Amino acid sequence: MENVAIFESPGKGRGLKATKEFWAGDVIFAEPSVAAVVFDSLADRICHSCFRRQEKLQKCGQCKFAHYCDRTCQRAGWAEHKLECSAIKTHGKAPNENIRLGARILWRLDKDGSMMSDTQMVTLEELEDHIADMPEDDLKDFKVDIHNFLDYWPRSSKQHSIDDTFHIFGVINCNGFTVSDQRGLQAVGVGLFPNLCMVNHNCWPNCTVILNHGNQSAVNTMFHSQRRIELRSLSKIEGGDELTVSYVDFLNMTEERQRLLKTQYFFDCTCEHCKDHVKDDLKMGGLEVDGVKPTEEQVKEATDYCFEMMEKMEKARLNGNYHEVVKISKDCLEKTEPVLADTHIYQLRMWSTLSEVQAYLQLFDDAADNSRKMVEGYMKLYHPNNAALGMAAMRSGVTHWQAGEIEIGHGMVCRAYAILMVTHGPMHPITKDLEAMRMQTEMELRMFKQNQYVYHSMREAALKNKPMTMMHEPRNMEEGIKNLYHRRK
Repeated sequence: MENVAIFESPGKGRGLKATKEFWAGDVIFAEPSVAAVVFDSLADRICHSCFRRQEKLQKCGQCKFAHYCDRTCQRAGWAEHKLECSAIKTHGKAPNENIRLGARILWRLDKDGSMMSDTQMVTLEELEDHIADMPEDDLKDFKVDIHNFLDYWPRSSKQHSIDDTFHIFGVINCNGFTVSDQRGLQAVGVGLFPNLCMVNHNCWPNCTVILNHGNQSAVNTMFHSQRRIELRSLSKIEGGDELTVSYVDFLNMTEERQRLLKTQYFFDCTCEHCKDHVKDDLKMGGLEVDGVKPTEEQVKEATDYCFEMMEKMEKARLNGNYHEVVKISKDCLEKTEPVLADTHIYQLRMWSTLSEVQAYLQLFDDAADNSRKMVEGYMKLYHPNNAALGMAAMRSGVTHWQAGEIEIGHGMVCRAYAILMVTHGPMHPITKDLEAMRMQTEMELRMFKQNQYVYHSMREAALKNKPMTMMHEPRNMEEGIKNLYHRRK
């Protein structure tokens, strides 16, 4: 942690600043978790050790709750699961994810003390819990968790004071970090990383956080590497600059970001983008054609209609009625595209969901067109090295490749690769996938430029010999990783 130092950030309290110069893509620091658990809803679909999604997992023979890829993962996770396993057996069932995480943290404190590693800059006792700031309804739910935890906590384990227990759960409530799957595509759990908790928010940050699961595949556990977060720089950072990350998605309007930050993290953001409402005009703007814009009334009417259709579209998606999703979206966009700007956030969400559903239904030409519009809108709103932009470009690149539009597809893949090299680094599984994809599309593009007829003939023959498999079912955007910290629902 020699690259950073704790300091008093004006108007924010304690924060972290750089002690040397960094360039885009540099790893400023890495930190292993104090503890991490899989979400309740995914407990039987995600390995509790490596956090991989697997079709078939092996169940713990004792507690019947924890699931693992194989014996190697089970051995790797035993140190964290040992006391939990006994507690679940005694209790009769597994408690919710917050209680499981709280218990794992307290067992870790009992074992290793307040300073659990040489690189830890702050103890858990020093972190804010914001219990005094909680609304009454949230506090009631919070106390229910504490009550259930006390029922679950083994009598044979060290007994902690109620104040200490409240504090740990308060820390989890406002600092529990969203843990992704191995490829970084879906939120699958929650963990606690003390040093990361010291990094303050900015809506236009100079850093991003990525989870590196390390390596637990070696048969001999001595060759395993720890699950850790990496704080990576998004652009040049001078020595002395404060390090910041974004707790919420910048695609939200300023008012919505302020509301989320106040209700979830208990502070008012005073960054330049909030004070000046930067890009809010683009996010709710009208489409300008030859210098002529629609009236405010027309934009409001189209916005309200788009929002109404988004709710219907989401209901159809949840019911698995994907053809209805396509129909609702097309009818909506036919009315809103002539009125709303290509950066309007409701229209961007419509394009995003529609393109994913169309790709699932193998309507690749339409999916490619809508995904391109989505990426072009994102490019006007997001930071150039925003991970969400990179992931959107990757999805669009794959969709264009599936549609046979190799030139646009290769360009999108290259753009995604450049962004993810900064945000994820060259060793992350998703970056490695993109590198292979980039080489594949580059080879196909050379073939395409040499002889388009031969390229399309070979492509059609290849697809006939290897029929396309169905894409993964479309997910709600909220199921992806939009927020840095996990909030109790």
